[in-house]
Amino acid sequence: MDDINNSRFKLLSKEALYQGFFRLERYRIKYKQFNGSWSDEFDREIFERGNAAAALLLDPKRDLLVMVEQFRPGAIASEENPWLLELVAGIIESHEAPEDVIPREGLEEAGCEVTRLHKICEYLVSPGGTTERIWLYLGEVNAENLPEYAGLEEEQEDIKVHQISVDEAFEMLENGKVNNAMTLIALQWLKLNWHKKDAFWR
Repeated sequence: MDDINNSRFKLLSKEALYQGFFRLERYRIKYKQFNGSWSDEFDREIFERGNAAAALLLDPKRDLLVMVEQFRPGAIASEENPWLLELVAGIIESHEAPEDVIPREGLEEAGCEVTRLHKICEYLVSPGGTTERIWLYLGEVNAENLPEYAGLEEEQEDIKVHQISVDEAFEMLENGKVNNAMTLIALQWLKLNWHKKDAFWR
């Protein structure tokens, strides 16, 4: 077990419950409460799917965003349409830095070369139940001659590539048409910072 304990919490044990496409572990934990006393020991199941990097792809010469649409099993229970409009994204492998993921995924998922990156933020997806952290970027691309469809067949990917004007994307944001966290965060950041777009790549 990794030694990640400190003076405010103790990770007493980790037990692997399931290993498939993703992994599920049971943590036994105690932590120091705000009143200074230690909590009782308790168990929590933690979903381990690895960390990921994602990018909102922008063609700055045309004010176009390149986004992808694909089927998401996790949206079946909550959405009428489980085909979601998203950013390009991928799992960070053990030998990779987060910024290494975006050029690969840009080609695989959208058929375009990412020439420059600007980091937006990094965040924990849902720390009550998973360790996953997302590194989020703005990526510069040329949106000419993109394919209509992309994705790796061996990874069961069937992806539709969309070119959306920045104004249309902001309208979708205002009208509640965007329903996944990384896309919401990236578009909100872009809208807040659009007035200084000429400084994105400095």
